[in-house]
Amino acid sequence: MNSTFTIKNSKVVNEGQIAETDVIIKNGRFEKIGNNLESEGEVIDAAGLFLMPGIIDDQCHFREPGLTERGSIRTESLSAIAGGTTTFMDMPNVLPPTLDINLWREKISIAEQSASANFSFYMGTSNSNIDEIKAINPKEVCGIKIFMGSSTGDLHVDSEDALNDLFKESPVIITTHCEDDPMIKAMEQEFLSKYGEKIPVEMHSEIRSREACIKSSRKAIELAEKHDANLHILHLTTKEEIGLFSNKPLSEKKITAEVCIPHLYFSKDDYATKGTLIKCNPSIKESSDRDALRKGLLEGYIDYVATDHAPHQLEGKSNNYMDCPSGIPSVQHTLLVLLELVREGVYSLNDLPYYLSHKVAERFKIIDRGYIREGYWADCVLVDLERKYTVTKENTAYFCGWSPFEGETFNSKVISTFVNGRHAYNEGKILETNLGVQLQFDR
Repeated sequence: MNSTFTIKNSKVVNEGQIAETDVIIKNGRFEKIGNNLESEGEVIDAAGLFLMPGIIDDQCHFREPGLTERGSIRTESLSAIAGGTTTFMDMPNVLPPTLDINLWREKISIAEQSASANFSFYMGTSNSNIDEIKAINPKEVCGIKIFMGSSTGDLHVDSEDALNDLFKESPVIITTHCEDDPMIKAMEQEFLSKYGEKIPVEMHSEIRSREACIKSSRKAIELAEKHDANLHILHLTTKEEIGLFSNKPLSEKKITAEVCIPHLYFSKDDYATKGTLIKCNPSIKESSDRDALRKGLLEGYIDYVATDHAPHQLEGKSNNYMDCPSGIPSVQHTLLVLLELVREGVYSLNDLPYYLSHKVAERFKIIDRGYIREGYWADCVLVDLERKYTVTKENTAYFCGWSPFEGETFNSKVISTFVNGRHAYNEGKILETNLGVQLQFDR
């Protein structure tokens, strides 16, 4: 395969500007960016298309090791590049959970053999693994993940001493899932008493309530302020939580937040048609929350967008409420959702790279990625804003074989994806695999 490309006639969307510019990719990086460049290597005429930095997803669950009946680093990274995501950071709730450096290294080894997008992995936390956390190399590990109040197994951190130690000692960014577990368990019992096993799925937003989210997020922020910690709260879902954050420039923040695709696109009203397919934690809530989240991102209180891609087998998602697992596959459709919101006038096309690439790279201090700049790694995606794309079972790349977006027609289409200067995906076909490399951080 060619490793030198000249992309001509595309409109480059980067750093708040859109300009028709030639781009030469060579030796894995953006070699030259400018007008009327002399072509080198394979020439790609991208007239009518827009070239954007590849998406950096800071929150996904690719299910390996131990849960590969749902997906794997190989399968889900392929679905990522099919949607223009060129970099992912994978969470530690696998089997066994990633609670020590040896397990973390095992995940790195798997990814080196099978990842088609660039990768990093979080270290998980427990009530007793503070020594492992203190030993982290911040140049290699993207961050730690704390399940504050709601998780499974050893990843649930509910010891006050452990929480204080983690916030005080972590050498890397702390990311948190914030829901108050006692509140959730109490609501579960209340609804079981009312409905038995036949709890309507729309009650998910009541069981996993706004109050549980707000209480836990407040606690995380209090701990971060107490210890001057570097905190990032994952997947906000309520309008109330937005008010806990600042809209100062990202470079001036130590406490940040994100919104994920399900909460940016769906609302409680969609349970009527999507049912358990959109059951996720934290829950999708009111349309007023979704609208507030959209506005919070626009105004800078929320810093960027992630996926929380979390595939499950369709058989499990077909169960009744209590037996149905929470999680939505979404990494293939991230860009389509955001482009739809651009079309609706919610966002400007100029701003999408900030929400999907620039700010994520800045927050994690990723070296040489997240922008279309000379000398940076050539991770980028070509999109057509005038080609409709209907999501079907046949064009859904997730290993689980389903998507909550099935049947939806988007007004844009992902055409091509480049990873580390290689043409990985084009017009529905995977061209090259296993192109991903481990992220390095400037810390």
